[in-house]
Amino acid sequence: MKKRILTGDRPTSPLHLGHLIGSLQNRVKLQREYDTFILLADVQAMTDHFATPQKVRENVLEVALDYLAVGLDPNLCRFVVQSQIPEIAELTVFYLNLVTVSHLRQNPTVKTEIQQKGFGDSVPAGFFVYPVSQAADITAFGAHLVPVGNDQLPMIEQTREIVRRFNSLYAPVLTEPQELLSAFPRLPGLDGHHKMSKSLGNAIFLKDSADEVRRKVMGMYTDPHHLRVDDPGQVAGNPVFTYLDAFDPDVAGVQALKDHYARGGLGDVKVKKHLVEVLENVLKPIRERRLAYAQDREAVRQIVRRGTQQGRAVAAETMKAAREAMGLDYF
Repeated sequence: MKKRILTGDRPTSPLHLGHLIGSLQNRVKLQREYDTFILLADVQAMTDHFATPQKVRENVLEVALDYLAVGLDPNLCRFVVQSQIPEIAELTVFYLNLVTVSHLRQNPTVKTEIQQKGFGDSVPAGFFVYPVSQAADITAFGAHLVPVGNDQLPMIEQTREIVRRFNSLYAPVLTEPQELLSAFPRLPGLDGHHKMSKSLGNAIFLKDSADEVRRKVMGMYTDPHHLRVDDPGQVAGNPVFTYLDAFDPDVAGVQALKDHYARGGLGDVKVKKHLVEVLENVLKPIRERRLAYAQDREAVRQIVRRGTQQGRAVAAETMKAAREAMGLDYF
């Protein structure tokens, strides 16, 4: 029996190159090795987009299109809409009794995101407790493994703590997950100073046209001191080279470009034009598959509906076992 993986995204916008290198390419490989559930985490998206629910609703289908476009196969993995699995909400309520406010407050991931979003003392309670909701996501599907980067390790440890406490207090019915660490880099945004994000206007989306990709790349931040072609340029921290490292399969060629840029004599425009070609080779087949799937959006909805139904059947079994363990199986 294959081990099970749970992974997913918040559907707040279509997916971009940062998602592609950070998780999507890896998921395409993992789907053949593991029983894979991919969560469209619309409930989590609502914790800080509660005033714009239509935005979340629309992006559920947009993200599903991106999944299909990159090669995620609905015959090998299930796309599950979080809000349509009420067992997750029920588990969250019970898990909230197993953690303390002070412990949640000290969660490094939550602390960082609260600061990034500028909530201050006005952090929504739903956002504050979303690590508990994540624990419910993971355990509802009985996931053995959760692909994460280093910044998400506190979330996995929080889940393990909840599972251990639940299994100790009631009965050992929950699966304790392990992290599956990702070694893939986090892409900077086009401005070079932030992570790639739609809200910051510094992202290249998987569905962007060739003209949009070219325009965005040609406007990318580079070395501000590289004023003339003959000037030596800074490679470290230069997002153009970070993108080439991520997407250009010609490692030796990229190194030659870096060496040339560092000693001078190579202009930013030439390097950016090369990056445009590299990204077009990556994005053209994704864009074409996405356009093909988008011709029949009802078929995509059916894929998501079927995956969600399959996910709910698994979550219902987990919830049944959890209620029995707590003695709440009255009828």
